Amino acid sequence: MKAKAVVLLSGGLDSTVCMAVANSKSYELYPISFNYHQRHNRELSCAHKVAEHYKVARHLVIETNMEAIGGSALTDKNISVPAGDVTRQDIPVTYVPARNLIFLSYALGYAEVIGAEKIFIGVNALDYSGYPDCRPEFINKFQDLANYSTTAAVQNSRKIVIETPLLNLSKKDIVLLGTQLGAPLHLTTSCYNGKDAACGECDSCVLRLKGFLEAGIPDPILYEK
Repeated sequence: MKAKAVVLLSGGLDSTVCMAVANSKSYELYPISFNYHQRHNRELSCAHKVAEHYKVARHLVIETNMEAIGGSALTDKNISVPAGDVTRQDIPVTYVPARNLIFLSYALGYAEVIGAEKIFIGVNALDYSGYPDCRPEFINKFQDLANYSTTAAVQNSRKIVIETPLLNLSKKDIVLLGTQLGAPLHLTTSCYNGKDAACGECDSCVLRLKGFLEAGIPDPILYEK
């Protein structure tokens, strides 16, 4: 019987490559995605397609209303999505407060229920937009918390391990890894604006395009610009 792994799957480049890594390690995949009342649903549509590509037994979609909190261009349509700037030092308005903390908490509960030994998350601390919940410090703190917050760990000494295979990779390396593993990059989206054709101008598009360019591989998705 295969060991089980929960994979946080947004439908984006990083989470899809992360799913490919988990698949390459022969885990039985249990992707979890979130309808958090984000700016658009395109990423959820892409997540469904990626899950279908890997023929998973179940693709769990959790609804949680982070629009009610607001404070981010990804949940509040009154806040404009800024143009991409790879030199930016401050945290951009596309940061969604506590998003990865909330998502990992759901994933931890799900992993305990289904008996998964790993949670894969595609956070990246190199070519990223400066989000505090993508840093190794955050992941280490959450792992410490996870070790004290499940019955599996407390009673059975079975820790659920947070895996971050992309943490120290550049976008170029992520593209190369995904290509090597046969990840369905053509099914992904990275654009914050959520149109059929990516804008090519937001932070996420700029970082993605930079990665494909440096990898010397054509990006298989459509762009407006």
